[in-house]
This record gives sequence, structure tokens and C-alpha cells, in this order.
Amino acid sequence: MTEDSLPTDILAHMIAINNVPPPPLRSIPRLKVRKTINYGQLNALCHIRGLESRRNSSLYLAAHDTFIKQYPQIFLHEKTVLPKVPQPVEKRPVYRTIHEHNFVWKMLKNIPALTSQLRMIGDDGLYIMLTGHARRRVKVFRSLIEEEDSIVSSISRESFLFDVDLKDSTVVEFYVPSKKLTVKKWGVFGSLEVRPDMDECERSIVTDDDCEILKIPTKEYEKLKLEKVKRENAQKLKLIRKCPFYEIWPTLSIYELVSLSTFKIFPPGHVLVESGDIISFVGFINSGYCNIYRNIVGLVDLSLKVKKIKKLVYMGKLKERESFGEISILLQSPFTCTIITGREVEMAIIEDKDILALDPITKELMIQTAKPTFGHLTEEDVKNEYIKKVQEKEWKYFKNKTIQGIFQSKGVLPGFGKWEHDWSTIPKNFKSSLITYT
Repeated sequence: MTEDSLPTDILAHMIAINNVPPPPLRSIPRLKVRKTINYGQLNALCHIRGLESRRNSSLYLAAHDTFIKQYPQIFLHEKTVLPKVPQPVEKRPVYRTIHEHNFVWKMLKNIPALTSQLRMIGDDGLYIMLTGHARRRVKVFRSLIEEEDSIVSSISRESFLFDVDLKDSTVVEFYVPSKKLTVKKWGVFGSLEVRPDMDECERSIVTDDDCEILKIPTKEYEKLKLEKVKRENAQKLKLIRKCPFYEIWPTLSIYELVSLSTFKIFPPGHVLVESGDIISFVGFINSGYCNIYRNIVGLVDLSLKVKKIKKLVYMGKLKERESFGEISILLQSPFTCTIITGREVEMAIIEDKDILALDPITKELMIQTAKPTFGHLTEEDVKNEYIKKVQEKEWKYFKNKTIQGIFQSKGVLPGFGKWEHDWSTIPKNFKSSLITYT
């Protein structure tokens, strides 16, 4: 059975079953079908009502039209399966091997249009040259009309031409690699800060060979700075809150001081403020300590006369988590003592201009809670301390001189014994506090 004879055989089968005259063959569409029949549809097609009604022509014609329309449904059409289109395997540069990278690099270097673009613009970070050699780009102006200095001769001399800008009809502006400004190993270009006005030679280079460059992105550096500021603010908040004058302060007011403070380190022996001066900052000691001295006029007995001199008397120290300078700045009152660092001191300081710019409520709160540094000391206290120090010094001098005189009169020299012993061993019954037993 062929595809062209299949419809005729089917019609013959239907005629034999239903004893129905066949419709005109010219009205049956000739379809190219496969040899697969849906017998359920064929059975429904054979039992269409009206095909056996020869007398009722209208019913027969309607059944005939239905037959013609449903006739193609008896054939099972296989779905066309298109061949699968293979998906291209995407291999990103990060997954390439060293051999593949070298191959791509050599291939790209042979393309002049790409070779002329081997440059780096450092406008989004700081770049550090680890290996290789590069040249900085400089701005050059060339004339288009002078024969001696034409643009053609300029291009031939400079070997690379970038970013050409025609300023007017006679002058052209472009950037070329400098022969003198080079970037070698550990050289840098670009910036860690956003600088729109950065000069071209600071931010742009042209590589001469294979270069390995380390990049520090500006955005990531900004994140690090924000994290550092956040940690420092938390440390300053903890420091100020633990100072005695600020234990009862509201958090909002302390945050205002935190935003104005900065950490600073002072070396040992540094004079922070002298007696009689107004200090220029408020200090919050984070580590180390400061010695407090008061001035006093003392008498020095010279050979022929007594002279008055100013001396510093040690009166105490400022320790960690203590502050000073608030009253001196707010009331513009001179310090009554001298403050000198005893060892390296780290402090959070607030400049006097920032303290004076605080809102009136915060300044009044600071005046009410803070106290002058060692303001409880009176002149009598300083004199008594000075007399005590002088007496201790005189007694020490007298004691040492007396003991030394006794030693010399008895022939005793410190560090030398008066008798010598030739004992090979120390007797067991010999006990002396001057001998150390081993």
C-alpha cells in the first residue's frame, strides 16, 4: 500500500461497512501521511450521522462536509524533533591556564589596533608596579600647518598616539608616552582618593613589556577608612564614658564629643601645658600617665648671698581614663600647674575651637561636671610639699656623708673586706650574715 493509494483503500473499507457510496475523489485532499492510523478517529468518522441517508440530500451533504473536515485526523502525525543545538562552553579568563594566557597575549600583540591601546588609567585606585616597565603619558600639542613640526612627523617620533583632540584648525592635542617619566618596580600611579583634577602623567601609563601590577581600589579603601573610623569612634566613646567627669552624661552628648575628637600620641617628657598658660585642647588619656608640677619660689644659699629661683614641685599624676583642660578652655582661665608626660601617652584630644563651638547646653554641662586640674591644691600645700622634698634631700645628703665619714675613719672601704681567710671549705658551725651559702 502506497501513500497515494491509502485514502482510496480506507474509503473502500468504509463503503463495505456502511454500504455508503463514496464521495467524489476530487474533493478529498491528497495528503502525504505516514502509515500510522488512529483507529478511534477512523471509527468515529465511519459513524458520522447522515452518511447512509441517500434520500435526504441536505443531511447527506452536511455529513459529507463533516467527513471531509475530520478526515485528516485519522492519521497520526509524528512530532518533528529538531536536533539539539549544543550550548557553547564559556571559559572565562580566570579559568585559563598559564599557557593559554601566554598564547592569547602573543596573539593580541600582533594586532596593531590593540597594541596601541595597551595603557592603564589609574582613576579608580592606587596601582603599584610589581614587575615590568612602563612610561607615563604626557600632553603634547602639535601644529597641523608647520612643515617642520607636522602631525605626521610627530606620530612617527612618538610611536604611540592616544586621545587625539583637535583644539582648532591648526593645533592638535594628544597624549603620548614620555621618554623620561618612567614607572619601574615599586613605582606607583593613580590615587587612593577620588581626584578629578589629577594630572594625566599621575594617573595614566603605557606598558612597554609584561607588567604585574597590584591594584588597591578606591572604593575598597574608602570602606576600610569607614571601618577604621567606626572602630575608633567606639574606642573613643568607651574612653570618654569612663572618665569621672562624664560618667553621668547622656549618650547623645558624648557622641557629639566623639565626633570632634582625634587620637594623638605624645612622647615622654613632652610639656603639654605650662603654669600660667591656657591650654589649646581637652585631653582624654587612653594610655600612659602625666606628671603634675606646681611652681614655687625657693631660696638657694650661695657662698655670699641668697638667691630666689622658681622650682617645679611634683604634686601627683594624671592616669588613664582621666581628662583635663575643660575649665581652662571654657572659662579661659590659665592653668595653675604644669603637665608633663611621664612616658609615651596616647590621648583623644578635642581642639579648643571645637570646644568653643559646642552648643550652649553641652558647654554648660561640661562646666558643671568638670573641675580644674588639681585645683584643690593650695599654696600652703605646695609649700609643705616643697619643704618635705627639701628636708628629704638634706637628710639623705647628711646620712650619706656621715656614713662615708665613719667608713673612712675606720679604714673600711665599700666592696673590700678587712680580713682574708684561706678556708678550703666553710665550717658547718660558722654562721654569718655576711656569707652566702651555696
